[in-house]
Amino acid sequence: MKHSGNRSNGFFRFCLLAAVLCAGAVLGAQPVLSPADVLNIRTVRNTVISPDGHWIAYIVSVPRAADEEAGRAWAELYVLSAKTGENKPFVVGKVNVSSPRWSPDGSRLAFLTKRGQGALTQVWAIPVDGGEAQQLSGSETDVEAFHWLPGGQSIAYAAPLPDSKREKDLAKKGYGFIFFEENLKSSNLYVIPAGARADSAAGKPQPLTENIHVLDMAPSADGRFIVLLATEKNLVDHEYMFKKIYRLDMATRKLEELFDPQKKLGRIDISPDGKRIVFTAAFDQKDHAVSQVYLLDLADNGVRNLTPADFPGHVTWAAWQDDRTILCLAGEGAWNNLYRLAAPALRWKKILASQPAGVVFSAPDFSRDFKKGVFNGSAWNIPADVFLWDGKKTPRRLTNLNPWLAERRLGRQEVIRYTARDGQALEGILVYPVDFQAGMKYPLIVSVHGGPEAHHANDWLSGYQHPAQVLAGKGYLAFYPNYRASTGYGVKFAAWGYHDAAGKEFDDIADGIEHLSKNGPADAERVGLGGGSYGGYAAAWFGSYYTRLVRAAVMFVGISDLTSKRLSTDIPYEELYVHSGKPIEEMWELSLQRSPIFWARQSKTAMLILGGANDTRVDPAQSKEFYRILKMNNHPAVRLVQYPGEGHGNRRQPGRIDFLYRHLQWYDWYVRDKKPLDGPLPPLDISDAYGLKLE
Repeated sequence: MKHSGNRSNGFFRFCLLAAVLCAGAVLGAQPVLSPADVLNIRTVRNTVISPDGHWIAYIVSVPRAADEEAGRAWAELYVLSAKTGENKPFVVGKVNVSSPRWSPDGSRLAFLTKRGQGALTQVWAIPVDGGEAQQLSGSETDVEAFHWLPGGQSIAYAAPLPDSKREKDLAKKGYGFIFFEENLKSSNLYVIPAGARADSAAGKPQPLTENIHVLDMAPSADGRFIVLLATEKNLVDHEYMFKKIYRLDMATRKLEELFDPQKKLGRIDISPDGKRIVFTAAFDQKDHAVSQVYLLDLADNGVRNLTPADFPGHVTWAAWQDDRTILCLAGEGAWNNLYRLAAPALRWKKILASQPAGVVFSAPDFSRDFKKGVFNGSAWNIPADVFLWDGKKTPRRLTNLNPWLAERRLGRQEVIRYTARDGQALEGILVYPVDFQAGMKYPLIVSVHGGPEAHHANDWLSGYQHPAQVLAGKGYLAFYPNYRASTGYGVKFAAWGYHDAAGKEFDDIADGIEHLSKNGPADAERVGLGGGSYGGYAAAWFGSYYTRLVRAAVMFVGISDLTSKRLSTDIPYEELYVHSGKPIEEMWELSLQRSPIFWARQSKTAMLILGGANDTRVDPAQSKEFYRILKMNNHPAVRLVQYPGEGHGNRRQPGRIDFLYRHLQWYDWYVRDKKPLDGPLPPLDISDAYGLKLE
């Protein structure tokens, strides 16, 4: 018996060891995240809760397949029970739904969509308990924004003025000329009954405004007036820098200008008693992003900044909880936090922090009693899902749009801190290779955010432009620096880039690269860097001025010549007021010296230049200029790819798919494999890699 027992124990230990080895083999066999995986990820946006807190509506972004008709991702509408978890697909398939809004009584859900070939975007509504969607608006142009009015009997919406018959006739005959920035169509505000059909006489829209361009609106709780965000011209630059707050009296139709901030303006919300407005805006005109929360008293139009001095973050959203209480969402470093400001002192009290939960959340939406709040939440391993919060406990995840992600091996992600050459403390996100081993050196890819009025949060970082976990699966370190001029660290930190483009901003990135190579696991001989817009500017800068640090760079919709960029962009005043600080005539020399074309002759970096052929923000000529000067200096490793029909960033799936595969190919070729710069370029046609079926 004793001998038999020993044999049994030995056999048990053998089985246990075999099971462990098998489990390890299965774990090791799990795939890493692939480019195809990134292109299949579904994400949540526009999460809103019904007034009674029972139902949650949300939009799911569904990427198109490579062989589908070119277009943006599909956007489906779902409704989820906050009590039972029941999930109802409301409008799904090959659809594009946006801006879901609950009626005041919660019985209907309105949204924007277009139905049918050649249809316009209209306001539709569907009963929450089932039934067919009904078209509410009959606008002659695409509806851009809408809001239920109190009582739920009417809806206000903004839509551009239609072309006149004469304009249409001229266009048909070939005389529809473009009068640059002159023949602009403003978006008027209209009101329609919420119960009448759009094609009926009762459903005819009634205009409420003229001669201003309406961007957003907020009705008072009693329906006596609507507060508008509007500009005098329908120009992107005006939307950035010249928004004003107006009040529209619904009885008299009188429009009154309440406040001209003369700086960037964010969100507005009216107190329930209709006496005050809370809004978000920049600190001053040169503050490049919305960063503060303000209180506007409608009795005397007095404005007060409620943000603490030297607040170490950026306020991005504010709303009323009741007549005496304001809620604020702020980005602070790689995380964000929700605050409550209660009268009379309006002291800031943190009520929800994202760091302990490990979830970076969007602006919340609350039930009428504020006992339930919902938001989109993202973490290092969660692209974006619906979360529910009861105001006390940790937010609860309600959806899992990508359950297959649990079958992928992901690289460890963490916030790192380092010190710049002048002693400034800096922060960034570092993603390690999937099979990382301490003591080894790994190729490094640096992903630079645009703006520079933006920052990287410690959330899901794998999209078509910055695929962190794909890089980790390929054996790269992926670094996401929050350099000076980033948001999330206070107004003073953000102001470092003012009148100093490519100065300390990009020195901070260089210091991060050297920190990771000297004190960390990065291989200094295998470094790549890429980014879009201002991040594309950084890529061109590191491919020229800082060429010694970077072996390959990917410039996407980036800047190469500060002078021509300023004179060709659609936001020249935004550039002047919050970035350059001086007219171009007063800074020719500095603009030249801070332009990558000035340093292009010394480039020893393989340059991949990508961008939209229809970009109005950073003109495609910026890419052509950089390409041309590199080629004229006999640079052996430069390629320019432009995407037809795309603007400032790729919206349709062909451009996104190609960008993802092509820039990874570039890094593999020159960074990972260290192919010689004077050797052959990577293959031009890579359509087979992303599975495009051709006849």
